[in-house]
Amino acid sequence: MNALEIPLDLRLPKPTARKLAEHGFATVGELLDLAPRRYDHWGALTRMSSLREGQDVTILAEVISQRIIPNRSRKGVRLEVGLTDGTDVMTAIFFATNEYRLAPHLRQLVPGASVLFAGKVGSYRGALQLTHPQFESTEGQSEDEIRERQKRPIPIYPASAKLNSWTIARAVTMVLDALDDADVPDPVPSEVRSRHGLPTHARALRLLHYPADDTEHRVARAALAWQEAFVLQSGLVAAHVGASGERAPACEVVGNTVLAGLLDTLPFALTDSQEQALSEIRSDLEQTRPMQRLLQGDVGSGKTVVALAAMCQVIGAGHQAALLAPTEILAEQHAESLRGLLTPMAARGIDVQLRLLTGSSHAPVRREVDLALRSGDPLIVVGTHALLQDAVSFGDLGLVVVDEQHRFGVAQRDRLRRPSGEATDGEKLTGSRVPHQLVMTATPIPRTVAMTVFGDLDETRLIGLPPGRTPVETFLVDSANGVWMQRLWARAREEVDSGGRVYVVCPRIDEADSVADAEEDEPGILLGVDDVGARSGAAAHVAQGPPLANVQSVAEYLRTRSPLAGLGIHELHGRMTAVDKSRVMDDFAAGRAPVVVATTVVEVGVDVPDASMMVILDAQQFGLSQLHQLRGRVGRSQRPSVCMAVHRHELSDWSIKRLDAFVSTTDGFDLADEDLKLRREGDVLGADQSGRTSGLRFLSVQRDEAVIREAREEATVLVEADPTLRAHPDLAAAVRQRAGSDLVWMERS
Repeated sequence: MNALEIPLDLRLPKPTARKLAEHGFATVGELLDLAPRRYDHWGALTRMSSLREGQDVTILAEVISQRIIPNRSRKGVRLEVGLTDGTDVMTAIFFATNEYRLAPHLRQLVPGASVLFAGKVGSYRGALQLTHPQFESTEGQSEDEIRERQKRPIPIYPASAKLNSWTIARAVTMVLDALDDADVPDPVPSEVRSRHGLPTHARALRLLHYPADDTEHRVARAALAWQEAFVLQSGLVAAHVGASGERAPACEVVGNTVLAGLLDTLPFALTDSQEQALSEIRSDLEQTRPMQRLLQGDVGSGKTVVALAAMCQVIGAGHQAALLAPTEILAEQHAESLRGLLTPMAARGIDVQLRLLTGSSHAPVRREVDLALRSGDPLIVVGTHALLQDAVSFGDLGLVVVDEQHRFGVAQRDRLRRPSGEATDGEKLTGSRVPHQLVMTATPIPRTVAMTVFGDLDETRLIGLPPGRTPVETFLVDSANGVWMQRLWARAREEVDSGGRVYVVCPRIDEADSVADAEEDEPGILLGVDDVGARSGAAAHVAQGPPLANVQSVAEYLRTRSPLAGLGIHELHGRMTAVDKSRVMDDFAAGRAPVVVATTVVEVGVDVPDASMMVILDAQQFGLSQLHQLRGRVGRSQRPSVCMAVHRHELSDWSIKRLDAFVSTTDGFDLADEDLKLRREGDVLGADQSGRTSGLRFLSVQRDEAVIREAREEATVLVEADPTLRAHPDLAAAVRQRAGSDLVWMERS
């Protein structure tokens, strides 16, 4: 029996098991997968200078005093216990109706004792304190037990007010005491463990939770990180090897008049990077082994024309191609730009059919598109999630292009490859055949992340900008400087007067929008509407905590009280209908409304060549990749462009570093690497649809690149020799468990 699948209520007292279940731990394995947040040592006290009001903490402190004090304004007494870390002091407070109820506290919390405390940090008259903290001392233990305990690191677990660290630690100890190591599944084969000097899975778990010294828990973490990388890479390699057993249509380049016609009529020369990408993709599409390729390109690097060339190769071979986009605006813009590139081919007698299918498509359009798809005739269809519906059926789908892949999970991007949900069937599409797949992203991904998350895809990178694109100058603007804010809006007017277009991006739609927490104060410094140039007034607004900029208020200000007054100014956000969004973007592109105030709905794919200025209000609210994507909406022609990132005056050191990184480079790949260094990695792997998190527990894509590479090499050898993992059932089970998750790149910090 798999010892890790045993329910906790068979190993622990019912109340403890019930409390753990409330926090998401139902089995032995789920509990043992909870790694300690850190390890403390008796005698090495927690630094009190690191504590902040409002934190739920577990600290090790020395008691320096205790005294009972009668309450003045109510009945009862309180016990004040002085604590120190050797440098700073704080107080723990306990209330009771009489001093007899505090007798256990007085007995255990004696001066000189080292005690673990758990509770929320509060303050009284400017001094930190813990009110009614839970605590654990060495009372009741023998001298030998105390000495033995003091030798070992103390695991401090992620805890809550209802589940403290030592409750978890006791539960873990009980579970480990009852654990039969022989029944613990080991996903890493013994010969692989031997080559890399790794302990068994069971041994690693024991070293993690009950280390004799610091070396042991470090060995455990390293082993569990290696194991996690191996399981993940085995799943990705298996997916890739499994795809090699499927068959896709071979689309020849020789004699392909559609592909040749496109390349001959392009109004620009391809970059060397685009040529290289096309060469790799052309070679893939000529094979019957399904292409599974990730095309990474920075904003404006020219991915669309590469994707179109791939689709034309498939169309010219007599098959259908689909381009899946995450939003209707992007789908419509893709359709428009593709038509523009395909139109010159008609003069040569090459007519490529192109259809658009979105959630807003009317019933007659849906019927017409459905008939065209079912016919199997060569065509390109561009669409949103509407293409994923069961009612949509292709007669001969040869290529799926998924744009902005981070907006889709693995299951979604595979939906067009296997609409029936079978492992290799694909009957609803092409009988026993599956289409090729090209996955695109304009959110640059560090190589270690790409290798970890998209290891089932071959990777191609587009480097540099196509001819006619210009780098965007980027500046930070402190919103507390009223003079700068007024100059910003004057500069925006200058851009419009010279034929440019201006985006203004806000984190919220209106004042009632709860996208982010903010104190509800009247609109202030981010609009420049407080006393113009009055720096002291602006600073006052900052101190009071003005609300986050919102589309409605900003648009109203720009229309009535800014240098942009009198111009056409539209609003754009996610609550609008697709028709209204399209109207706004049409007016913006045509210059009828040269200013658009929007949320991040414009973040992806919107292409207006005359857009020359991007203003991002409350820039500190956005992740680095979002900021970079927004900046990519300008600089899409030879016109000089500028991006102004407006931020609050008072920022954390981390926010300042992030914004400084944003202005320091326009290279999205450099920025992605910097992003990974600056932010907590969070879930590089997303959550599956059940809502259960499945992020990396021990592995760090930033720290463990060598581990990931080692694990991938071992996984490749093993899976190629045993594609079904029949000889490795423990590994197969671990891969199946991991495969229940959608793998996504988290774009927000």
